[in-house]
Amino acid sequence: MKNNNARHIVLLFCISIIILGINLGVMPVNIMEARNFITAREMVQDGHWILTTLNGEPRYEKPPLPTWMTAFFGYLFGFHAVAILRVSVVLVTMLLVFYIYKFSLKLGLTCQTSFHNGLILLTSFYVYFAGRDNQWDIYCHSFMTVSIYYLWKILRLKNAALRNLILGGVFLAFSILSKGPVSLYALLLPFLISYGCIYKFNFTNKKFLKPLCIYILIGLLGGISWSVYIHWMDPEHLNIMAKKETARWINDYNSKSFFYYWNFFTQSGVWTISSLLALFYPYMKNKVSNLKAYQFTLLWTLFSLLLLSFIPEKKVRYILPTLIPLAINTGFYIEYILKGMKNKKDTILIKINFGLLSLVGIVYPFVIYLIFREKFTHQSDWALSSSLVLFIVGITIMIFLIKKSLYYVFYSIILLQCSVIIFVFPLAKSFLYNPNYKSVKELHRFTTNKMTLYDYKYMSPEIVWDYEDKIPPIDDIGIKNELVLKNKTYVGILCFQNDTESLIKKFSTLYTVKKVSYIDLNTVPPSNKSYKARLARDFLVIYKKSY
Repeated sequence: MKNNNARHIVLLFCISIIILGINLGVMPVNIMEARNFITAREMVQDGHWILTTLNGEPRYEKPPLPTWMTAFFGYLFGFHAVAILRVSVVLVTMLLVFYIYKFSLKLGLTCQTSFHNGLILLTSFYVYFAGRDNQWDIYCHSFMTVSIYYLWKILRLKNAALRNLILGGVFLAFSILSKGPVSLYALLLPFLISYGCIYKFNFTNKKFLKPLCIYILIGLLGGISWSVYIHWMDPEHLNIMAKKETARWINDYNSKSFFYYWNFFTQSGVWTISSLLALFYPYMKNKVSNLKAYQFTLLWTLFSLLLLSFIPEKKVRYILPTLIPLAINTGFYIEYILKGMKNKKDTILIKINFGLLSLVGIVYPFVIYLIFREKFTHQSDWALSSSLVLFIVGITIMIFLIKKSLYYVFYSIILLQCSVIIFVFPLAKSFLYNPNYKSVKELHRFTTNKMTLYDYKYMSPEIVWDYEDKIPPIDDIGIKNELVLKNKTYVGILCFQNDTESLIKKFSTLYTVKKVSYIDLNTVPPSNKSYKARLARDFLVIYKKSY
């Protein structure tokens, strides 16, 4: 048992390094990451570790723990390599995978099934996507999963050891310090409801209530500590932020249909069909090895989905917590089919399920060279190697499927996912190409100690991040104040390209206005639907006419 555990943990670690760590710096920094990175940079550069800031302004919308972790790596290695700044999110996602493995064991599942559950979670599309993108969501849900593991030991195993109380409470606090009460609602609450339905609570047992209260006390006191401090030190800005965030959750900001998340199983990627089949209770109830555990994970998944559906504001990344119990639930289906094909219906479902994944690898080279060949003229080596590897893996899956060697089919799918990360991800550079791309860093040759760069009316976090310094927002009055009250001879302005002409007309009567350059951080050309106008600016310099 111990040898199996050690082997599985080593394998999970190695596969996690591939899935989460290889080609980590390929994808561009998005708006959420930029906010995290800027705040981390200002922690190190300006000492704003508690009263956190974004572009020099108070930023209390998100608790600071993920940013503290990011800032730690920035402090050690600098803020120039994006891959280094994403290491913290990789480590936290690995923690999630290991604890799903450990939690599956506590559910009474075999070492092999628990290992498979960890692999299913790790290779679920949106889990590894979130685990390579340094945002707040994966932190809070990973820490909550760890906390739930120790809570389970308190509830189910009646193990109120001090270690379980402290670790459970600390990781509960870590979750709250990562994204407030989000995971309390989306992961812990459905866990408690499901536990109550299947395993029942024993509230009459005082030995059970006391440790539970200690667990809650540690978690809540630690979790709210930062918010309490901010409320004491800067209540004005905190209240403004709280009203804004509350309005987003209960009003029409990003409001979507109640059923918006109900295709959530598709976010598991290669496990889409398997996870869907695992959700059909009438089909699965006589096939699972542990009916109670299956009922529990099924309810946990569905209650998480239901609770998230009640919230008007919906985004794809908010469905992440539902994928965590879904991975364990999907493991029951995988466990069943690995025992062998039972009947004709199962055989057909299995062949459709894994046959489609086999076809992905087999068809990939033809898609690359018949449809996208021109895009890969500068990455022909990567295109060739990825085509060869995916074709071989696809054929391998098909051969094992024909031979009914489903264990090898399962591990070949893991290999397929690893191959995509290693060989296909680098090809993203061929799709993420904008001939007009120009970094904000290039403006440093225009700006000097005498010229501060401002952003006209609107601040884009990606632009501030790329500039490697603060870019204060400014309006018409602010421009005049800089030139008149502060007696500056010129001011550098970034403005939307649509505003350039009107801005020149507005100030040309009193000042000399010149368009000096432009910046464009888009990784796609303007003709692409994904092009974002907020990532492009004209760079103007406004001079006093006497200059």
